[in-house]
Amino acid sequence: MKIEQQLKKVLEASRQLNLVENDRVKEVLLEVAAQARANTAYILEENQKDLSRMDPEDPKYDRLKLTKERIEGIASDMENVALLDSPVGITLKEMDRPNGLKIKKVTVPFGVIGIIYEARPNVTFDVFALCLKSGNACVLKGGSDAIDSNQAIVSIIQDVLKKFGLNENTVALLPAGREETNEMLRAHGYIDLIIPRGSQGLINFVRENATIPVIETGAGICHTYFDEFGDAAKGREIIFNAKTRRPSVCNALDCLVIHESRLNELPAFGAKLLEEKVVIYADERSYEVLKGKYPQDLLFQATPESYGTEFLSLKMSVKTVDSFDEAVSHISQYSSKHSEAIVSENAERIGTFRKLVDASAVYSNASTAYTDGAQFGLGAEIGISTQKLHARGPMALEELTSYKWIVEGSGQVRPT
Repeated sequence: MKIEQQLKKVLEASRQLNLVENDRVKEVLLEVAAQARANTAYILEENQKDLSRMDPEDPKYDRLKLTKERIEGIASDMENVALLDSPVGITLKEMDRPNGLKIKKVTVPFGVIGIIYEARPNVTFDVFALCLKSGNACVLKGGSDAIDSNQAIVSIIQDVLKKFGLNENTVALLPAGREETNEMLRAHGYIDLIIPRGSQGLINFVRENATIPVIETGAGICHTYFDEFGDAAKGREIIFNAKTRRPSVCNALDCLVIHESRLNELPAFGAKLLEEKVVIYADERSYEVLKGKYPQDLLFQATPESYGTEFLSLKMSVKTVDSFDEAVSHISQYSSKHSEAIVSENAERIGTFRKLVDASAVYSNASTAYTDGAQFGLGAEIGISTQKLHARGPMALEELTSYKWIVEGSGQVRPT
């Protein structure tokens, strides 16, 4: 089928969704979750085909990999989304004008949302759940590295849609070729919004080539600043969790910024990181502190490229600063505006950090690993927006709606 013909079918499906009641949407999502569990063996079999084509050392390998536990988590997230209130049809503002007109500002779906993503088959389930719950049809453009996984997942979803009498084109998976990507980015009249999820290269390509609106879900270059007033025990656990919980995801720690007066804590932080054999790229002062106390094959001197890098693996950099202002300056220079954290017991210092650091999520005394739609109580997420227009941070149901003005009259005409 030609891409334009496929997009026409999705557009028609999106219009039909306007008449589907929320209770029906809930039933569909709960059944998709059930079928994800019931078809775990099939999904894993198809996922293994994708994994067999990728080098296990590739940072994307962990994102591509599905397990029984991960599928269970995906199913649970879909159930959580199913049980949330619909974000559609909410009156945001209401007024009665002196001329008798009754005006309301009401939330509505975007219509058709396009997602371009790389080796993340979990996104296929997440996007469908959030789009359906918010009344949107979705066009998915996964990478060739996850083609078998994505085809299996979409086939399961479409079977459930047909079972409940909904249009199977409510979700569409485009072929994995570059030409299909280019057509998608120029799909005026068919796709209302494009959201890229993946590497900075993918995000840049979409932003530079799309002629329809784009919301950037940028790379996560995340810092944790251990302040002169930081609690060492808290810092050790926060740094370890932020770096090692899932190093291949965008909320993982990339750079520890440490106040020079607390460099004596660095060997203890290193001892914890050594549990997962984390590679450290240390600046001159932190390198001297760690030398002889951290394995030589895991400790390297930092270069300029060590900062502003999203490692997506068990690697991180360390930057020593002489002051709080220098810490904020370093973070401002290298941040991708995703998630930044401070470890400090000084309330004034924390408050200043929150005001000065420009990121979609700013933490005090907690791991950046929490930047996630489900962890924020949003059910799931379609991505972490690092821009400021319309949506910022974890994008869930509310961020997938726009609004329209409803004007009720009784025969009014505007005077000349």
